[in-house]
Amino acid sequence: MYLEVENIKKSYGEGGSYVQVLRGISTQLREGQMCVILGPSGSGKSTLLNAIGGLDTVDGGSIRVDGKEITGLKPDALSDYRRDSIGFVFQFYHLIPNLTVRENIEVCQYLSPVPLSLAELLETLGLSSHQNKFPAQLSGGQQQRCALARALVKNPRLLLCDEPTGALDSKTAKEILVLLETINQKYKTTMLIVTHNDAIQHMVHKVIQIRDGEIHREYENEHRIPAADLEW
Repeated sequence: MYLEVENIKKSYGEGGSYVQVLRGISTQLREGQMCVILGPSGSGKSTLLNAIGGLDTVDGGSIRVDGKEITGLKPDALSDYRRDSIGFVFQFYHLIPNLTVRENIEVCQYLSPVPLSLAELLETLGLSSHQNKFPAQLSGGQQQRCALARALVKNPRLLLCDEPTGALDSKTAKEILVLLETINQKYKTTMLIVTHNDAIQHMVHKVIQIRDGEIHREYENEHRIPAADLEW
């Protein structure tokens, strides 16, 4: 298994403000799979994603990525893990406003010894004609494409997406999902997608439903629906 999560626990606060967010989460993901994590607000979806991405520490349990244990790593080692193995895509794009599309992507390209071809990525994501524009000159969908390209250019083996379509209209959201599907097929990138959008569960290999910090249900899709054919 490429990703192995075992009995992960996470809490915040103390005393009257103590909240246990993750209550012993265990799951696995094969390399090249697309997986969606579904659940209501406050269920622990983003906390789990951040723990896997090395952005958040946990109270107990084990997270192994490609056989490497990441829980308990020191800050410098965690930074290396995020740089070398992980791509992040968030609901809000976090683009650098005074850099062009191309320059925003190049910031991450320089982090990898084996980056993807920038020209190929711009073409795949439909950004070639927008590469010299600044973020303020782009639509929301174009900004999300840029954020996606920035995450992918360093050739991560694991792409973590936190509500990647949450700020988009339905038409643009579907376009982003088609791109994620294309990238998964083209580059064999393993993907974890946190979302409130129930439609996304039909296009992925695996579905994890979280409720109150625990896995309520998980299963693999025997018959997937292409992203372009999803109904909203």
